[in-house]
Amino acid sequence: MPRIQFQEAFGSMASPQACDVLVIGGGPAGSSVATLLARQGRQVVLLEKDHHPRFHIGESLLPGNRELFEALGVKEEVDRIGMPKFGIEFVPPDSDARTYVEFREGWNPDKGEAWQVRRSELDELLFRNAARQGAVTLEGATVRAVDFDAEGATVQARLDDGSQRSWRARFVVDASGRQTVLANKFKSKQKNPAHNSTALFGHFRNARRLPGKREGNISICWFEHGWFWFIPLADGTTSVGAVCWAYYLKARDKPLKDYFFDTIAMCPELHDRLRDATLVDDQVHATGNFAYSSTHATGERYVMLGDAFTFIDPMFSSGVYLAMRSAFNGAELVATALDRPADYPAARRKLEQQMRAGPRDYSWFIYRVTNPTIRDMFMHPKNMFKVKQGLMSLLAADLQHGLPYRFSLFMFKAVYYFVSVLNWRRTYAGWKRHRFNIRDMGALRGETIVNTD
Repeated sequence: MPRIQFQEAFGSMASPQACDVLVIGGGPAGSSVATLLARQGRQVVLLEKDHHPRFHIGESLLPGNRELFEALGVKEEVDRIGMPKFGIEFVPPDSDARTYVEFREGWNPDKGEAWQVRRSELDELLFRNAARQGAVTLEGATVRAVDFDAEGATVQARLDDGSQRSWRARFVVDASGRQTVLANKFKSKQKNPAHNSTALFGHFRNARRLPGKREGNISICWFEHGWFWFIPLADGTTSVGAVCWAYYLKARDKPLKDYFFDTIAMCPELHDRLRDATLVDDQVHATGNFAYSSTHATGERYVMLGDAFTFIDPMFSSGVYLAMRSAFNGAELVATALDRPADYPAARRKLEQQMRAGPRDYSWFIYRVTNPTIRDMFMHPKNMFKVKQGLMSLLAADLQHGLPYRFSLFMFKAVYYFVSVLNWRRTYAGWKRHRFNIRDMGALRGETIVNTD
């Protein structure tokens, strides 16, 4: 049923509105799965609690996103808003050395380019595309309750004007991001004890960028308390953020803006790049960056996608890719549930494995990336046993090479453990430091500080 007719037919009724699939959350995962399911001719309702465009951090995309954008029919639109990105710069904390790697050095040289984007623009683009493809989209709709029964689910939402709406859905997709609607409902959300970080970030004008083709590349800069991102955007602004251990932000004893600039000063290269830059809207953000995962991703009539299922440190810019990939896999699961229920148990088992595979690969590197051994391997990448090809394929989100890819990652880990044993004192010191860094400092609430001084 076309979107206008569907809304006119059901929009003002007090009783629950019927649909095949209700999707909670209008970010990359929710908009993507809504698009794919609407194309199948299903009645899809997509609810977003905010209004697009809305601010969201996470501007860096990976080459693996390209084929997903092409499948959704939005690649040309992303091209128009994106800053070309061909690789990564790594900046160590204790020397003037620099390492530059390119995505084309992976197993598939054709996957050599991605983008940096403003997430407000990208997310709105994907959300509007879902509407064009036939999904009923509703903004300013906060889901208040999801109640399952043998036939489906009743979903209740409150709109911005205070009114209430409800739907009867045969299947529910939770793509609510870090709001984790269903994981909270089922009390299945588990904090990852191996990671406990926070983030400070802002946008700058007139930051000094890398020259030439590397202008749009992301820079990863290590410092004493964590690492920085430096992400150039197409409109001339640059996103800069510090991912640091929770204890560091808990120790803040001055306004957030001043603390952020003091933190930047700990990284001489970054400090120099921002010497003539100005902070956009004089605004600095702080948020908890705590890794978590749900005990399960699927149920009889639901699936959790993207950050609604698991969240990992954003160091390798994998968030949007993992969210969108989960949407493509999730759309297949929903179709199976609705059309071939006898095959649904096997489809659930498959998706559970898929949902864990990507985050597991990225997390192994992320949780060790401040270790001196891993840092040395990133700063001086060698391709013996094809380990560099495997690493670059991972960083490009080009994960579909089967045994050769898996073998190269296995050999990277083998080399890491071998070097760690040879340098056991350094390894032990790094382990002790990591244990100290991830100690629980209590929950940090997200905050936005607007400075007027």
